[in-house]
Amino acid sequence: MKARLGRRWLLGRGSAGFVLLLGTPALAQGQGQGQPQRPIRLLILGDSITAAYGLARNEGLPARLEAALKAKGRQVTVIDAGVSGDTTAGGRARLEWALAEKPDAVIVALGGNDGLRGAEPRNTQANLKAILDTLKARNLPAMLAGMLAPPNLGADYGREFAGVFQALSREYADVVFYPFLLDGVAGEAALNQPDRIHPNPQGVEEMVRRMTPTVETLLDKVRLA
Repeated sequence: MKARLGRRWLLGRGSAGFVLLLGTPALAQGQGQGQPQRPIRLLILGDSITAAYGLARNEGLPARLEAALKAKGRQVTVIDAGVSGDTTAGGRARLEWALAEKPDAVIVALGGNDGLRGAEPRNTQANLKAILDTLKARNLPAMLAGMLAPPNLGADYGREFAGVFQALSREYADVVFYPFLLDGVAGEAALNQPDRIHPNPQGVEEMVRRMTPTVETLLDKVRLA
């Protein structure tokens, strides 16, 4: 989502992500999770919602999620792989480039622009499947964040689009599923920037608060060499 274009969204670009080291490796994985020798590298493959569009880097989702995980005793580096205007097709095309960051786990947070552009849900599903298949082949634990289509595209399209993510969550039982990336934030004026599309700092904090337990489930699947 970038600048507003009529009633559509475009997902913009930003960047965040920095290393936060705890004093002792034993705290990095949380309770009962062993003693890794380095931070877990968590990559977020997304768009402007994950890339701090309109915000300072330290206010964006990657930075705030990293801080929240650190506060819970997790030793994590969150890598921002958000790209302006990206669709699931774009994410699929640049996946190998993103994986050059050598993540230990990946959050897939794409689909918003597909919905906003009225993309065929079957194409969205095929792109996400290809991404998840690649991550599985690399033995990378993954989390899929769902998305909803805007209501102006109609109820039938909305149901079909949402069904893509539900179907993938059933097909990929080993993938951690978070049903809606903007849960509790979408449609809330006080939690969004003036464009009513991108979360403001308060909105990002709400996103982080809601999704952190699911992200911790993902991190618990990581086994560092």
